[in-house]
This record gives sequence, structure tokens and C-alpha cells, in this order.
Amino acid sequence: MPVIKAADLTDSVADALQYISYYHPLDYIQALAGAYEREESPAARDAIAQILTNSRMSAEGHRPVCQDTGIVTVFVKWGQGCTLDSEASLQAVIDEGVRRAYLDPANPLRASIVADPAFTRKNTRDNTPSVVHVELVPGDTVEITVAAKGGGSENKAKFKMLNPSESLVDWVMETVPLMGAGWCPPGMLGIGVGGTAEKAMVMAKESLMAPIDMAQLKARGPANDIEALRIELHDRVNGLGIGAQGLGGLTTVLDVKILDWPTHAASKPVAMIPNCAATRHAHVVLDGSGPAFLPTPDLAAWPDVAWAPDAQARRVDLDTLTPAEIETWQAGDRLLLSGRMLTGRDAAHKRIRDMLARGETLPVSFENRVIYYVGPVDPVGEEVVGPAGPTTSTRMDAFTDMMLGQGLLAMIGKAERGPAAIAAIKAHRRAYLSAVGGAAYLVSRAIRSSRVLAFADLGMEAIYEFEVKDMPVTVAVTAEGESVHATGPRVWQRPPIRAIGGA
Repeated sequence: MPVIKAADLTDSVADALQYISYYHPLDYIQALAGAYEREESPAARDAIAQILTNSRMSAEGHRPVCQDTGIVTVFVKWGQGCTLDSEASLQAVIDEGVRRAYLDPANPLRASIVADPAFTRKNTRDNTPSVVHVELVPGDTVEITVAAKGGGSENKAKFKMLNPSESLVDWVMETVPLMGAGWCPPGMLGIGVGGTAEKAMVMAKESLMAPIDMAQLKARGPANDIEALRIELHDRVNGLGIGAQGLGGLTTVLDVKILDWPTHAASKPVAMIPNCAATRHAHVVLDGSGPAFLPTPDLAAWPDVAWAPDAQARRVDLDTLTPAEIETWQAGDRLLLSGRMLTGRDAAHKRIRDMLARGETLPVSFENRVIYYVGPVDPVGEEVVGPAGPTTSTRMDAFTDMMLGQGLLAMIGKAERGPAAIAAIKAHRRAYLSAVGGAAYLVSRAIRSSRVLAFADLGMEAIYEFEVKDMPVTVAVTAEGESVHATGPRVWQRPPIRAIGGA
């Protein structure tokens, strides 16, 4: 009977989490490279080039592909012939691996987990606890799949208890456009069908752990209804024209995965969870002989794509930026930003609102400044800042009018803005700029200095001042209120294909 030592399991989890923080799965890179070659939309092609370049830089530098290094989910298939040599629980043994990985001084990962989620939301500081799913299976090995899921994509998870006669395809096609681009496409869609509500959600998440094989599936043809449904949904979702980062393009999803389970005759539970451009998961097997470490991938397998600033991009000096210059920006314009900007996201915005409500003076002036929605990873060595990609901007929509009223000129984040935020931008004649989610390490190279100005106790959510040089962004909402996330997909959408029967 194999004995799995707690230390071996902990070491394996820690190694896997470090590994997936800077190495994309090779199947994702190959699929994304194919999408890059096929892409016709200049904005989407530029975004994919940034993601691919960022991936290679992260792999070479052993730094996170995304600043949001995720909430950890672990799927354990425990062979019934194995025993765990530990007085601690399996949860505790796995969490020790998470703790070590996220506090590794050579490559510290951002701690994003908060306890007491309904009230104080205090950061646990080490990204524990993880979410663990355990299944006892026949055999004498322990299979572990480790994933790290960013909040931007996890927040787009959807569930619907359909009537048995309702169409799964129709629901997916109605729901995907409502998800916006905060999940950082191109990525994957995981779908769970059947069981109960919670079973469907777990299946949707677990389906994302499977290799990307849509090209191979199309080449050989579907062998059953589920595979035919995967192909149909892949083509139909891409036909929506959402594209990379929601800017409009040919590829929104690289694959669609589906797991199903028998369900009650009165029910048809369906769950859908997207995986983002920072796809992170790894699979290891323990047999009692020691920890399982993942092999170093061959970087020659990465495509020869090196993003460079667009020669047609407009250079913008943030230190002399004026409302008059903002009025000249058009939706889809690519800009290269240089100069000083402020940062701030959820917690900082809430604190600002509370201070204003109490009549208190703010510690920072936002007059004629630009703010970047970001929570960076801590720097190491000579880094000015760690990976510092944008966070989902819609979470700041409720604060937009307030902040523009404080004199802000523009905001930078990822994905679309909601109607209220767009209305405020138009009313104040300001702008919103979109940076590429999934290019955090590349973006950090544009940051030349960093200092905390206020709310230091908020950690990565403090207000920083960055000095940047040629930071790439796209004009996403103009002073006229035109949104590229609305106009771009309309240009690239294609007529839907017919749904298969029974789905």
C-alpha cells in the first residue's frame, strides 16, 4: 500500500503553483499562435501579440504571466490503495504547498484571498485556503490537478437551471455577450451539464483542466453528440466577433469543454465558466516514491512573435495631457503613454468615497491625472514593480462619476465599461483606455518608477504613482461616449450556424 508523505504532497503543490505562474500550458500557446496567424483584426492581432510576447518573457524571467495570480483550486483523485502519512488534514497539507508557493521570495505571487468574505474581507496574506475537490478512485496513485484562477474570469461564471425542453445552445449564445471581456479572451469555455446545481458548476471548472484539442477534433470529426456540440459552440461563439480583449476579431475562444452527468427528469442544470488568457493548470501524479516535479518546457516551442510598439500609435505625454487632446482621440486608436500616472482599484475607490462622504480631504489630488486600475505583484531584485496588468474596469463603474468629478482626465483598465460609466465619461468629456489583460509582465517593463502615495495599508490596492515609458493602450471609450467594445465586435460578427437538435 503506497504511503504518500505530507511533505511530498506539499512540495508537489508548491512546485506546480510556481510552475504555472510563469509557464503557460504548451497546448494553449500553440492554439493561441494559430489564432494569431488567422487573425485579421489589427486591434485583436496586436493584443494577441502582446499576450504571446508576455508569455515568453514570463517563461524566461520566471515571473507571473498575470498580476492576478489567482485563487487556487485543486482536484484530487485519491487512489483507494494509498494512505496519507500526516496527522494534518488533506486540506491543510495542500494549503501548506499553496502558502510556500505564494510566499516564495524568488517569485512572490500576489495574495488575493480574503477571509470573512461577507464583512471585513481581510486578506489572509498567503493566498490560503485553497478550494479542494477530492474523489476516491480505484488504484494506488494520487493524481493532482492544480489550477490558479484569476478573479476577472472567475467572476464571469454563469449558471442557469434550464427547463428540460430549453436549448443549451441558445442559453450559451445569449449569455456569452453578457459576460463582456473582463475574462480576458481568447480563452476557453468550460460547461457542465446535468447533476445538481453544485455538480454542474464543479464539472464546468474541471472541464477546463483538459488539453485544448479543438483543431484535432475538427480534423477527425465528432464521435458523439457532446463533441458535435463542442464544435458548434466553438464556431458560434467565435462568430459573435467579440475577439481578443473584446476589441473585435475572429477568435474569442480557443476551445469549448463539456462534462455532463445524469440529472433529475425535471431538471437541466447548466454551468459555464471561462478560462482567461492567463490559463494556468498542471497535472502531477504521486506514487509514494517522492514529490512530483514538472519538467522544464522547451521554449523553442513558443512561437516567434515579438510585440513591438505600433509605428502608427500616438505618443501621449501624461504630464502635459489636456482635455483638448483627449477630445481628438478616436475609438480604437492605439496610444503609447509616457509620464506619471496614479493607480487605484476597488478598496481605494471605496475609501475615497467614504472620505468624501465625511467631508475629509483626500491624501492625493486627482486633478488632471490619469488613473490605472491595477494591483501589482511585489517586485523582486532590481524590479521597479512586479507584473502589473490591468484589472476589470466595470468594478469601478459605480465610482466613475465621483472620480471624474475630482478632476481625472482618463482611466486605464481592461475590458468594457457599463452604461453608467460611459454616460459619466461622456458627460465629463473624458476617456477610458484599455490595456491588455494577460500581458502583465510586458506592461511592467514600461514602468520606470513606482512609489506609494496613499493607503499603504491596502497593500497591492494602495494608491501608487507610476512613471511609465511607452505603455501600450487602446482608446476604448471616447469623450463622445463611443465604446470600441460595442463597435469592434459588430464589425467582426458572422451569421450564426444552425443549432443541433436536442441541445
